[in-house]
Amino acid sequence: MRPDYKNWVPKGMVLGFAVGTLAAFVLFLILGATDTVLHGTPRIIMGILLGAGTLVLLIATVWMAVLHRTFDYNGRRKLARTIIEGVADYVKIPEGGTGLDVGCGSGALTIACAKRNPGAVMVGCDIWGGAYKGVFTKDLCKENALAEGVSNVRFEEGNAISLPFPDESFDAVTSNYVYHNIVGHKKQQLLRETLRVLRPGGTFAIHDMMSEARYGDMQAFVQSLRQEGYEEVRLIDTTDDMFMGRKEARWLDLGGSTLLVGRK
Repeated sequence: MRPDYKNWVPKGMVLGFAVGTLAAFVLFLILGATDTVLHGTPRIIMGILLGAGTLVLLIATVWMAVLHRTFDYNGRRKLARTIIEGVADYVKIPEGGTGLDVGCGSGALTIACAKRNPGAVMVGCDIWGGAYKGVFTKDLCKENALAEGVSNVRFEEGNAISLPFPDESFDAVTSNYVYHNIVGHKKQQLLRETLRVLRPGGTFAIHDMMSEARYGDMQAFVQSLRQEGYEEVRLIDTTDDMFMGRKEARWLDLGGSTLLVGRK
């Protein structure tokens, strides 16, 4: 039995764009390329609109297919695996301690952290909904842990906006590419909510696209943590050939990917 961590760009999403492209092209042939239905100016206008729409959808389909292939755990690039394993290396949990992975998805990061900390327990939480509903599930997480032979994990429902855990209840917290997907909430507040459940002395490793447009002034945020007594706080640019290069990050729309690490 092999684990199935799915793909951050599901095959169904790629197929959806492909079907949309085909449908737009068929409409272009019927309404724009011939005068079977429309004639004169209306046909020309419809031909231009549907032709442009088909081209846009085709480009989007190709791009989504490239993303799917790049993130594939079993493909040549395996970017998702590279990122998961790289983030997990920063998660250190004391013997007998407990760590939390916020927005665990298919359980990949939770399980990777559990492997590196066999004397501790990792908890993965997620709402298992939104764009990935039905793709990432709690049962899938459990199956992947079983396939990996990892028993020091458990999975619970939990929303990153308001985590269902008491203050200072974990020895480490981590997350990967989660907060940028949460609309209507300030990203630094989401970070604060995650750090709320971290015990004094606990470590954190949070990876996301922390551009100023999304997150605001992260240097100021880091400085505020240091002033509050957090230690070893730093921002690591993961597009500087750590997980990927800058050109690849731009092409994959992962610009600003940054790892926030430190100790409470």
